[in-house]
Amino acid sequence: MADEEIDDVDRAILYALQEDARNMSSGDIAERTDTSDSTVRKRINHLEASEVIKGYSADVDYQQAGYPLRMLLYCTASIPERGDLIPEILDIDGVVSVQELVTGEENLLVTAVGESDSDITPVAQALLDMGLTVADEVLVRSHETTPFGKFDSENER
Repeated sequence: MADEEIDDVDRAILYALQEDARNMSSGDIAERTDTSDSTVRKRINHLEASEVIKGYSADVDYQQAGYPLRMLLYCTASIPERGDLIPEILDIDGVVSVQELVTGEENLLVTAVGESDSDITPVAQALLDMGLTVADEVLVRSHETTPFGKFDSENER
C-alpha cells in the first residue's frame, strides 16, 4: 500500500482494530468513521490484502500463563544475513519475537519467554550455534502496548 495513502478512515479502522480487534465489529467501526458497514469491511479487506494489516493475534500475558521470564537478547549478525535469519530464529523454542535493528552493532533483538533460566539458556545457545553473537541479555519485568496514537482521529497531534 506504499503507493496509496492511508486516509483518515483507514487510520480510524487501524486504531479500532488495535484497541480490540476481537470485539470491534465493522458496524462499530462504521459508527466511529461515519461510513457504512460495507465500506469498513472493504477497507479492512484492502488493508489485509496490501499487508498493512498482517494478521490478528492474542495479547498473551506470559507471566499469567506460567512463563514469568521474558528475556531480550541483543544479537549481532552479518548485515547481509540478518533478515534471512529471522524465520530460523522464530523457530527456536521459547522465542516469541525478533526485531531487525538498523542502527548500532547489535542488529537483532530476540524476545524469549520461559518458566525458568533453564528455558532461556538454550535459546541463547541456539543463537550462538547459528553464528550470532549475543551481545547483551536483559530480563524484562513487564511489557505493555497501546494503539498507535496517530491512527486516532480524535487525538490528532
